[in-house]
Amino acid sequence: MKKLIIISLVLVVLDQLTKYIFSGKEYLINQVGIKYVENSGAAFGILKGWSLFLIIVSIGVLGLILIYYKKFEWKLPLILIFAGTLGNLIDRIAFGFVRDFLMVWIWPVFNIADACNTIGVLLLAYYFWKEDKTYKQKTLKK
Repeated sequence: MKKLIIISLVLVVLDQLTKYIFSGKEYLINQVGIKYVENSGAAFGILKGWSLFLIIVSIGVLGLILIYYKKFEWKLPLILIFAGTLGNLIDRIAFGFVRDFLMVWIWPVFNIADACNTIGVLLLAYYFWKEDKTYKQKTLKK
């Protein structure tokens, strides 16, 4: 649990610090760089104006991670999702929107918390795929 708290704290501080530094800024070269955007929705701007719902879902996600953290073998995905969820939850509570600033031409504007969530979910999906594959191989051998 100590690892969850320390790494999450570092990532959340980095997320909040960069959001503060790049607030209101725009530095773009060929659609890549910094472009400050306020997102009142979730990923890709869906659920705009549903802040209370997104706050409740975020608190639920954090709670589930705290419940399952010790039981789950592969900690990194949970740490990343915890940090990403917490970073964006802070914004939702403090401002009513999430501050995004990283722009890459093929992707909606995002922030460090979003990157943590995305990488965490991808790692979690890989973990479950790998576990399912292992389970199927063990089942076929019987």
